[in-house]
Amino acid sequence: MEVSYSWLKEFIDLPESPEEVGKLLTGTGLEVEGIEKIDMIPGGLAGVVIGEVLTCIKHPEADKLSLTTVDVGQPEPLSIVCGAPNVAAGQKVVVALVGATLHPSSGDPIQLKKTKIRGAVSEGMLCAEDELGLGTSHAGILVLDTTLANGTPAAVYFNLEADYQIAIGLTPNRIDAASHFGTARDLKAVLNRPLRMPSVDTFAVNDNSKVVAVRIEDQAACPRFSGLTISGLQVGESPDWLKKRLLSIGLKPINNIVDITNFVCYDLGQPLHAYDAAKIAGDLVVVKTLPEGTPFVTLDGVERKLLATDLMVCDAEKPMCIAGVFGGLHSGVSAETTGIFLEAAYFSAASVRKTAQHHGLKTDASFRFERGTDPNMPVYALKRAALLIQEVAGGNVSSELIDIYPDPIQPFRVPVLYKHIDRLIGIAIDHTEIHRILEALDITAEETSETGFVAIVPPYRVDVTREADVIEEILRIYGLDNVPLSVNLSADSLSEFPKTDPDQWQGRVGQLLAANGFYEILTLSLTRPAYNDAIRSTLLGADVTLLNPLSDELSVMRQSLLFSSLETLVYNINRRQKDLKTFEFGKVYHKVTGEDGKSTYKERMRLSLAMTGQQHAESWLEKNQQLVYHDLASTVQRVLSLFRVKSFETQAADTTLFQYGLTYFVNKKPIVSLGLVQPKLAKLVDLKQDVFYADFDWQALLKLSSTKARYQEVPRFPEVRRDLSLVLDKQVNFEQISRLAQQTERKILRAVNVFDTYEGQNLGQDKKAYSVSFTLQDEAQTLTDTAIEKTMNRLMAAFEKELGAVIRK
Repeated sequence: MEVSYSWLKEFIDLPESPEEVGKLLTGTGLEVEGIEKIDMIPGGLAGVVIGEVLTCIKHPEADKLSLTTVDVGQPEPLSIVCGAPNVAAGQKVVVALVGATLHPSSGDPIQLKKTKIRGAVSEGMLCAEDELGLGTSHAGILVLDTTLANGTPAAVYFNLEADYQIAIGLTPNRIDAASHFGTARDLKAVLNRPLRMPSVDTFAVNDNSKVVAVRIEDQAACPRFSGLTISGLQVGESPDWLKKRLLSIGLKPINNIVDITNFVCYDLGQPLHAYDAAKIAGDLVVVKTLPEGTPFVTLDGVERKLLATDLMVCDAEKPMCIAGVFGGLHSGVSAETTGIFLEAAYFSAASVRKTAQHHGLKTDASFRFERGTDPNMPVYALKRAALLIQEVAGGNVSSELIDIYPDPIQPFRVPVLYKHIDRLIGIAIDHTEIHRILEALDITAEETSETGFVAIVPPYRVDVTREADVIEEILRIYGLDNVPLSVNLSADSLSEFPKTDPDQWQGRVGQLLAANGFYEILTLSLTRPAYNDAIRSTLLGADVTLLNPLSDELSVMRQSLLFSSLETLVYNINRRQKDLKTFEFGKVYHKVTGEDGKSTYKERMRLSLAMTGQQHAESWLEKNQQLVYHDLASTVQRVLSLFRVKSFETQAADTTLFQYGLTYFVNKKPIVSLGLVQPKLAKLVDLKQDVFYADFDWQALLKLSSTKARYQEVPRFPEVRRDLSLVLDKQVNFEQISRLAQQTERKILRAVNVFDTYEGQNLGQDKKAYSVSFTLQDEAQTLTDTAIEKTMNRLMAAFEKELGAVIRK
């Protein structure tokens, strides 16, 4: 949210600089994210002053030029050559000094230099309107009627004092501060200074020539509705002061009526809406809902189908506006409008929020209504706007001010104990100061006693409904910096650090993967229901579905990182980046329903790896190759090695996810699954390349990190390798061979590896040959041929008996 420094000063005296005001606001919880100087015109007329022409004679070398001397408040007059036909001695003029940069209405900026024109020295420039960027006229130099001293900055004469735009990171709970008045309220409390409210005492009803009746049919969605008519006005361009105010906060002026409604919205925080009174059928306004699917064309020209719960402002025949959200195309103010019905209302936050989200409409009005506006502001804002409209557009108030408010919204009553204030803040604050702060925040106290009081909180503070909220209000105005740290620190006052730091491990694994050519990605947790449905058999529970999704494409929480990775890959592949390695740390979500019918929501942290395309960038040095399964497997084992995982069991991965692959188990718990992604899953995101994917259970992996490190002496005795060729049935996989070998020889067998496979007719039908190496090592002595032969014989016997192998040495 942006506020104007000079606009704030209309509500409260602020001798403090914009930077000092920024620090004060940040201290109250309205965090200032930046302060930007705003010039009303480019350059702010820096280096341009008021001067007086002392002498003026014709240039001897040019009929259309004049030689002038000009007093600009310096010890000596300046010599300036001027080409304007209207220059004359005795005039007050606008002078651009040497070094000034002018920003003309058209063309590039001009920096003035001391120069010679037809042999005469010129030490500045007498300026026309367009040369200063103040207008388009170039008929002659500006001649001023002023008593300002020579040398006075021209910005002072033209009232072009620089403003400052203060950007506030407004949190959702502080909608009360979403205006200059609301921001000034916090400054009032922290500075202990009074506010100045614009007077509406001159508001008066001129006649009753245009009465519009109002009827509210949905009181719950519209607790308060106020309005009046103004007739005989003229729609046109806004005056400069109004344009400057809107431009100072980044709003584009439209016309005087719309600009006033926008001005009051940012001035007081009360959204307003103006209807062309001539377009209100039957001189009747009805606030109600319409049947499901009713078409309505909004101001942006889009036809929208209404929900049965959408609150609408209608006339006797048709809808005119989505209440609190967006106006209609055929009821707004135009250049031909001569009378308006001006609305100020208080709408239910829940009603506006649901409507705005459904239609995807985010407006200044909905931003405020869906968070909670001040129900006591509509009448005052309406009078303020009516007076301003009469000032800038003329017209008469042509009806009584209508205010339908049958059930006034009451303040919040919050019991507060002094001991709880002291406990939560950490120090004892004088009770007088507590009540001063609360009164400055419009919070009064009733039922005051020695132990506490009941805080009466105005309804515009929708975020202050509990005792802790009231205490927070006291603290933010008292100042966090004014609460001293305890002199004595004990173990109880220090946070307990976890034995395993997830962030540290995430950084270490991320560095490892980045060093191996992987790029980290960060994706949305929201996903398409079709993705979860495609892998339903592998999921742990039901989907977590959003109640108010932004779209059908983002209506459930993801249960796997797979599709997030695939969507990232296809996005890059479509941009001709086909060789990719990515990793992501992210959460997955599911819902479990117990026997009692109650649902529990679960989330788990996962780590995913994805690889596709070529192994490395194209080069003349070597022929490129496609990534294969073992490229991913080696990376997975590097990650496991970082956690000192040396031994694990494997089994075939779930074929729902993978065309082929393995799942690694440590202590009989699955740690990671990896393999080639099923083509039908890749097809869901229109991905046509092979993708190798790994999915780590990050929380299970972190538990392994708590295991104490174990060290062993470097082996003193050599290892021995022996190879076997095994002819087996095709359905026997290498995992079965490796597991059987480990079970048969636990003492000296260190590693089992397959280095070649063969299939052919000479082996027999449904047969396959594996060439397997076995690494043997005894840590206590050098292996003898006898010991090696006994081990190999036991292994061959086991393969023959358990797997039906035919041994080919």
